[in-house]
Amino acid sequence: MSQGFSIELYFDPALENQVLKAWNVLARRQISTQLIEIESRPHITLFSSPFLDLAKLESVVKSFASKQEPLALSFSSIGTFPNEKNVIFLAPAPTMALPQFQAQLCDAVKKEGIEIGEEFKADSWIPYCAVAQQVPKTRMAEAFCVLRELKLPVSGYAMDIGLVEFSPVREHFSFGLGNTVET
Repeated sequence: MSQGFSIELYFDPALENQVLKAWNVLARRQISTQLIEIESRPHITLFSSPFLDLAKLESVVKSFASKQEPLALSFSSIGTFPNEKNVIFLAPAPTMALPQFQAQLCDAVKKEGIEIGEEFKADSWIPYCAVAQQVPKTRMAEAFCVLRELKLPVSGYAMDIGLVEFSPVREHFSFGLGNTVET
């Protein structure tokens, strides 16, 4: 049964491979394999909701994506949230472009009558790219040490935006930024 839907921002192949390298290192050390197991793809979640009208949202996302350009990203730090999910993530270097991009998407979604949850509102949203989930508390320090071996920052571009259902992850559609062709 579906746990929900997310609109995700995807990266160029080189940046995606850098993130996958982190996933694989953590998996080989048996610290965390969940993102691989649920068949996720490296991304930044722009919006998530337990229920969505997929047909309505597809036209909104397609139109939004066609008006955007690829977005420069640089993951410059490693972080975690103070909750029980034990997520470890790469955080993008602060720029105005990414929060503006996300706010514009949420505005477009809101115009269609879809409610924006508190965590995705402009003054609350925290952009991040998960590299591990459900890391055992006793292995958090080890995970950070392993990830520190990555040569940060890792930089590239956000190239596509897509909608997935989870979990496991199943992509419904994705569109290239600045492009009207479905990817």
